[in-house]
Amino acid sequence: MGEAIAARLRRGGLAVFGCDIASPRRDALVQLGGQVTALAVDVLRCCERVILSLPSHREVAQVVAEAGEALRPGQIIIDTTTGDPAPTAALARQLALRGVTYLDATISGNSAQVRDGVAVVMVGGAAGGFAACGDVLATLGQEAFHTGPSGSGAKMKLVTNLVLGLNRAALAEGLALGEAIGLDPDLTLRVMRRSPAYSRAMDVKGEKMLRSEFSPDARLSQHLKDVRLIFELGEQAGLPMTLSLAHRQILEQAEAAGLGALDNSALIQVMRGLTAQEGRP
Repeated sequence: MGEAIAARLRRGGLAVFGCDIASPRRDALVQLGGQVTALAVDVLRCCERVILSLPSHREVAQVVAEAGEALRPGQIIIDTTTGDPAPTAALARQLALRGVTYLDATISGNSAQVRDGVAVVMVGGAAGGFAACGDVLATLGQEAFHTGPSGSGAKMKLVTNLVLGLNRAALAEGLALGEAIGLDPDLTLRVMRRSPAYSRAMDVKGEKMLRSEFSPDARLSQHLKDVRLIFELGEQAGLPMTLSLAHRQILEQAEAAGLGALDNSALIQVMRGLTAQEGRP
C-alpha cells in the first residue's frame, strides 16, 4: 500500500521523500522520481506532512516513539494504517501536546484501487488538519470524508471493512456452491454481476477466486487482523456480531491452512474444503 500511495502522489505532481525497510520498495520510489532514506526519522525530520502506512497501530506507536525531536509543532501526520481506534485516539492526544496534528486517514480500497485513484479516504482528527491536507487527500482517492474526532477514521474503516469482508465471504461461498453443484463457474459469476446480488467484490475478487490466482493485493492475515478488531469493537458496544464471528472463524481456518500470506480472496479455499496447495477436495 505504501508503494501505491507514493505512486499516486507522484502522479499527482507531489514531491515524495520516503522510507521503507525493504530495499526493493525504496528502489521503486527512486524509479518513480522520489527521494529515499533508510530511516523513518529522516522523513519526519524533513517533511511537514508525513504519511504513514504500516501493518498496525503498534508499528505506528513505535515509529512515533523513535522520532524524538524530529517531531515538531505545526507538523501533520497522516496515518493510513488500519489500527485499533482507542490507541489511535490516544496517540492523537499525545501528539497534540507537542503541537503535532495527527489524522487517522484510513483508506477503503486495495493497493490497485489507490493506484487508480478510486479509493475512498476516511479521516478522523482536527478539521483544520483535514483542510490543510486537502491536496494530498484529493490525490490519494476519489473522495475524502472528514469523519469526526481522532479515532473516527479508524472506526469508519473497520465498519466498511466489516461489510466489504462479508461481501467477499458471501461471494466465495456462492461460487464454491455453484462449482459443487455443477454450474459453470464463469457463468455463475456473470449472472451474479447482473443480479441484485451484485457487489464490487465480484469485480475485484471474482476472477481471482475462479482462477485460484491469489497473488496478494491485500493479504488474508492482514484482513484477519481487521476482523478481530471489528469483533472487539462490537463486543465493546454490546452487539452479538454473529456474522463477524463466523467470518473470523473462516479466516482463522484459512490462516491455519497456510493461506495467510496470499490474497484475501483465498478464503474461497476454505469454502471449497481445500488446503493451501490442493486443487481438488
